[in-house]
Amino acid sequence: MRSDTDNWDITTSVGSTALFVAAARALVAREHEPLAVDPLAEVFLRAAGGEWAQLIDDDPELTRDHPLRSANFGLPFRDHLAARTRYFDDYLQAARDSGIRQVVILAAGLDSRAYRLPCLAGAVVYELDRAAVLDFKRDALADARHTPIADRREVAVDLREDWLGALRHSGFDADVATAWLVEGLLIYLTPAAQDQLFSTLESASAPGSRAAFEQMTPLSQQSYEALVSEATEATDGTASESAVTNNDWARMIYNDPRSDAAQWFSERGWDADRVELIDYLHAAGRSVPADNAHTSDLINLVTVTHR
Repeated sequence: MRSDTDNWDITTSVGSTALFVAAARALVAREHEPLAVDPLAEVFLRAAGGEWAQLIDDDPELTRDHPLRSANFGLPFRDHLAARTRYFDDYLQAARDSGIRQVVILAAGLDSRAYRLPCLAGAVVYELDRAAVLDFKRDALADARHTPIADRREVAVDLREDWLGALRHSGFDADVATAWLVEGLLIYLTPAAQDQLFSTLESASAPGSRAAFEQMTPLSQQSYEALVSEATEATDGTASESAVTNNDWARMIYNDPRSDAAQWFSERGWDADRVELIDYLHAAGRSVPADNAHTSDLINLVTVTHR
């Protein structure tokens, strides 16, 4: 289970979710008419090796039992990742079109936008994460001969520490408009830590700034306890290996009631727009099975703008 002082790198705990997400993006990119394409996701899988590299092997039979290939979990999860990737890509395009030149990606993980989005040319992109995660990403992309499109600046910091101070030390200017990107992070924070992050972000946002978030409504207590139980059984060797991958994330999140980003910022004078993930998928022409094992119906995407 999570604690306020736990630790991780790219292959453990919260850090390992970055590889799982990269794997989903890599598989999405190989689909017919994908909703979003991240051509660099495969770079990270090959750098990690083992089962991660096998997922993009020419022979999918090698990983046919992997959770990301399953119909009830893998396909809906891949749709989720494709939708949120497209949403945040479009968000950054709109931010750049509005004249914003400063971008901050919190808990950047294996986000490759500073390398792959043409709209970020001429922008300064700050990527905040733990040093081990940033090191892995930089080295993997450099070894594959990829260079950033943007002026990319790494900020090695734990978000439970003074991340704004570290950001300013790296050149961040709070007096100019910023596009903040908070993808796949909030559920890994306590409700109090999330509110503190919102407050810190607002305090460093000049007029015209924007912020985009992915957030999830807490699972019912019964569902949450069932997922934790399945993950515990898998760790004890009494359940299938796929149960670890499917459900172990439940032990990494804080499944507690928390502030809604759209409401929190609206109450402080920001304009807010919120869309449910399922509605976003439907608008993009994708269908979501009613009996899928993923939490698509609990996820929403929010963009707020500082007047």
